[in-house]
Order: sequence, then C-alpha cells, then structure tokens
Amino acid sequence: MTVNLRSLETAVPPTILVQPQARDVFASQPGLTRLGQRLVRTCFDSAAIDTRHTAVAEMSVDFHSEDPVFFDVGTGLLLSPSTKVRNDLFTVESTKLFIEAATKAVSACEGITAADVTHVITVSCTGFFNPGPDYKVVRALGLNPSVQRYHLGFMGCYAAFPALRAAKAFCDADPHAVVLVVSAELCSLHVRTSNNPDTIMGSSLFADGAAAAVVTARELPATGPVIVLDEFETVLTPVGEDSMAWNIGDEGFEMVLDSYVPRIIDEHIVAALEPLLAHNPVVATAPYRDIHHWAIHPGGRSILDKVEAKLELTEEQLRPARETLRNYGNMSSATVMFVLKHILDLPATEARENICAMAFGPGLTVETGLFTKVSPLPLLPAEVDGGADAVSELDVFGVDPSEFESAIRA
Repeated sequence: MTVNLRSLETAVPPTILVQPQARDVFASQPGLTRLGQRLVRTCFDSAAIDTRHTAVAEMSVDFHSEDPVFFDVGTGLLLSPSTKVRNDLFTVESTKLFIEAATKAVSACEGITAADVTHVITVSCTGFFNPGPDYKVVRALGLNPSVQRYHLGFMGCYAAFPALRAAKAFCDADPHAVVLVVSAELCSLHVRTSNNPDTIMGSSLFADGAAAAVVTARELPATGPVIVLDEFETVLTPVGEDSMAWNIGDEGFEMVLDSYVPRIIDEHIVAALEPLLAHNPVVATAPYRDIHHWAIHPGGRSILDKVEAKLELTEEQLRPARETLRNYGNMSSATVMFVLKHILDLPATEARENICAMAFGPGLTVETGLFTKVSPLPLLPAEVDGGADAVSELDVFGVDPSEFESAIRA
C-alpha cells in the first residue's frame, strides 16, 4: 500500500513587501546604531529575496490608517504592539489563510470531496487561539463534525514534516483515511526594529503564507502527478541547541537565528541524511545529485548555498527552493510545502522521480523525507531529453510509441 499526497495548494495574503522598500524602512528607524543600520542593509540586500507577503496591511507604504498599530506610513516609524495585539491579528488573518489553502486543496483533489475527509492536521508556530485552526477548518469546509483533529503548535520551520508523517501513519493504519494537512504562518506579525543581529536577520527573511495537502492511500483517479510519501526521518545535530530558537516576548515572539546555523548544517547535513537514504540502498550509494529533486526549506540564502555545495547539487536542483525564497521569503513551516508545490508543477521527464526533502528548526532539528513524484502519463520522446528512456517507459505501459505520438498529434 502506498500513501500519496494527491493535491497541494498554497495561499498568501494580498499585501506585498518589496525587499528594497522594506530595507529602507527598517534602516531609517530611530535608535539604530551605525552598526545596526549597516546590518540591516547587508541582511536585506543579501537575502536573495525580491518580494514577501504579509497579513499586516499597514506594512504597505500604500496603506494609510488613522490609528496605526504596526507601521505609521506618515512618519515612517515601525511601531511595537503587544503580543496580545499581534496574536489577535493572527486569530483573524491566519484563519483566512488556513481556510483558503484547505478549500483549494480539497477542491483540487480528484475523487475526493469534503465529506471524505477523516482527519485534519493544522500547523503553526506564529500564534495561538482556541477553538483553533483545526476547528475553524472543519466548520468552514463543512467537514463531518466527527473528523479527528490535531494541531502541531510552536515547533518551527520543520513542522510540516511531523504533520505529513502523522498523515502517513493515519493512512497506513486505515487505508480509507483521507487526511487534510494545513500549515499557515504569519511570521511578519513579529518583526520589529532592533540592533540585535538575530532580530535584524529575521526581519529580512520572514513572511506569511499557507499551504494545504490531501494525503490518502485510497485508489483514486489522477490526471496529474502525485507524490508518494515513502520515508521520513528526524535527526538532532550534536550542537546548535541555542543557535535557533523561538521564544514568546512581551512585544511579539522573539527569534534566535545564530549566524552559525549555516555552518552547523554544512558540518552535519551528510550525517543527517544517512538514516533517510538508508531506506533505499540504490539511492544511498549513488551521488546526491542523482536524486531528481531536492525540496530544501529555504531558511536563508546561505543555508541553500551550504547544502548545494556540500551535496554537490546542481543549480537546477536548487531552483525550486531559491525561487520560493525569492518570491515569498521564509514562511516557516509552510515554506517547504511551497517548494514541493513547485516540484509537483514541473514538467515530468520520467514517470517516477525521486524527491529528497528537508527542513531545519529549533534543536537543531533536521527533518527529512524521501518521496516519489509519480506522473500518470508517459511523455512524448521528442519532448523529453533522453528519448530512449521515455520510449522504454511507453513500453512499460504497454503502448506502441509511434501509435501514441500519432494519436496525440491528431
């Protein structure tokens, strides 16, 4: 029995932060030292980010409020609301994203309706409320009130993996289970002005977004690709417990993101991958770049640079992660789902393509997954590099390649 991720959809709030504009706002805040101003410009300019989305409409330079709470566009000052004010906005705005992403994922899943969903798993580390997002999703989508609900809170950027792993476990235990996994993060609620390098780094990277997936082992029709969830592993690096953390302060949540993190990942990523790749001896003994796709959580540009160099991956294999970072920033747990979505939407070159996925978070925790992208239809030889391989794929499906191509061209 295989457990498949059968649909994957994303959602973002409408307000867009343009990185150079955000940099100038943060660099012009009173109280910044000359070193702080220099750090702001360096962090924002080197982040490899063009745009980010935020649920805080006030953060736009085009938004005018008579009673600003987060940003006064008239004076250009970043304000510092209490944690309660920030969390109140999380309650309203994250609910919209949870519901939008969940609705899109269920609608996009062939052969599944809302009535089929048996489990809901929600994920977030950027706010709290109760009845929580799991409840809101059940009510908004009209799911069966007896749906089993779970919420993974405050785990950090790697939390999509425990959610997908739990979804797979539910489906392994019950072949009829249909699990809706939804992650939504409003990281921008907690950015602020500061001379602290960790805070400046966080302000330059973090953004808001949501993603949702339908996971099931049911035999269903599929006209598009699906992702088989093969294996998961969790590893704690021997160092780095204090290098990445997420704490609750009086004026929002406080990020600890040590500049040493990329070096820790560089030194320990190979060992962290060993337990995962050991599940597939063929993959384990081949060069890393022989794995078709790499869904790497883009925690920052330097992390991607370290992983690419250490594993000797190609620029193309890093493209889904780098483009996600460039267009959306770091949306914590939702980010790797955006990367997987990018990979899922890529044209297939083979019927079955390996995916190695990973994300990092407090601990320092390395979550990994080994998946397979399965495309339902063989491709035309002329449209694919390595046409001979594609022809053999047609044979596997019992199709005469010439007849198939003629039928498509007709």
